[in-house]
Amino acid sequence: MKTVYKFLFAAVLMGTVSCKEEFLQTEPTEFISANQIAEASALNPSLQSANVAGIYATMYGAGTGGTTGHDDFGHKSYDMYGDLLSGDMALTSVIYGWFRTITEFQTTVDYTQQDNYQVWRFYYRLIFAANTVIDGLGGSDAVPATAAGRWYMGQAKAMRAFSYFYLAQYFQNEYNPSEKILPLYKNTTDPNLPKSTAADVYALMVKDLTDAQTLLADFNRANKSEVNASVAKGMLAYVHGAMGNNAAMKTVTADVIATGGFKIMTAAEATGGFNNLATSQWMWGVDITVDSKLNLISWWGQMDLYTYSYAWAGDIKGMDKALYDLIPANDIRKAQFATASKLAPIGKFYHPNKVIGGQRTIDADYIYMRVEEMYLLNAEACAKTGDEAGARKSLKAIMALRVPDASYIDALTGKALLDEIYLQTRIELWGEGKSYLSLKRNKGTVNRGANHLKFVGTPIPSNDTRLTFKIPIEEVQNNPNLNK
Repeated sequence: MKTVYKFLFAAVLMGTVSCKEEFLQTEPTEFISANQIAEASALNPSLQSANVAGIYATMYGAGTGGTTGHDDFGHKSYDMYGDLLSGDMALTSVIYGWFRTITEFQTTVDYTQQDNYQVWRFYYRLIFAANTVIDGLGGSDAVPATAAGRWYMGQAKAMRAFSYFYLAQYFQNEYNPSEKILPLYKNTTDPNLPKSTAADVYALMVKDLTDAQTLLADFNRANKSEVNASVAKGMLAYVHGAMGNNAAMKTVTADVIATGGFKIMTAAEATGGFNNLATSQWMWGVDITVDSKLNLISWWGQMDLYTYSYAWAGDIKGMDKALYDLIPANDIRKAQFATASKLAPIGKFYHPNKVIGGQRTIDADYIYMRVEEMYLLNAEACAKTGDEAGARKSLKAIMALRVPDASYIDALTGKALLDEIYLQTRIELWGEGKSYLSLKRNKGTVNRGANHLKFVGTPIPSNDTRLTFKIPIEEVQNNPNLNK
């Protein structure tokens, strides 16, 4: 683990070395200590601007999992891992073979494979980068005196929690608070640490995200590539849901719905390409431009027929056939998928120019979170806490914009209501990296449809060990304290 920290230490900190000449001259110039950064940041919190920007850049950069693989393009890589593991996304052909080991459960079973180390490295690199900012602003218990300092601290804490959440989801089979699951690094100077319990890991997430909401309460972000208070609340909703804290999930999602200022996508927007950060329903994403220098090694390079991509070349990731068959013919989301192209999402995710194979340098944006997630999480939480009227209201808010008549929801109760919420979550958020999270929250069972290449029709419950990554061999070998 510390090798990952060392890899990032110089890269992240060097971005802060541009001013305070007398500060630089008092210490050797080859390295910059955490103490120096903290001293400088106390005088000028904006020194952390480059570090926070670096966190967001890591989220979508090629190779940020430490490999040259074409499945290594930041957080959206692991969104795709989860979608494929959940079975809702089918790899329908393997001309080139990217993601095949995921869909065949080779990576999750074999801890020596590169892909599981890639997941581990990526999120721990984000954690180190976040800890760099937090340390530079005085540490986890500090409240910076300036507004800018509070905002940087809030974003860093949110991103640290976000990263631990995905590690916990991918590396713990199912939530068990007493199980030791991950080393819990809270600063950049921690030595190699043993695994902490899930209770401790999740407690840090809750604290970080609760702090972030307060720290970001008056933050008006420049664009939706940055985390604000609403996004931090959305992250917290997922954390509570994973722990089974449904009452808390209900409260926080209701807050986002009421105060976030986001509206549900119309039918036209639901088939509008999911390519523009300015879409009013998007809560968080990234504005990809030609200056981002993304190309084939990108999410669009895997998914979009209208991009120079593996999808265009024949490695199509389509909707699971069994799930597709559950979408009514009059549901607008049926049009998101092409039956002639192995249920590829050519009506959901596409470059706006719609030239087949046309987008070479990526300028279509990435989505990380949208408000429909909050409505669906709220519906789920309401149903699980006995507020069925509230559950129906939140679910109907979406379905009224997807089907001509959503009145069928009025008659749903009990398990039928919960099942419908789970189904609509899978359909609405398909391909956005949320299916795996929903599968685990709802203790569902994967039943792959006919367009998968392997394990068709084999029931795979959410707690099947093949759906969870093993701590990689590199960590086992390099961290002597891991199992103490």
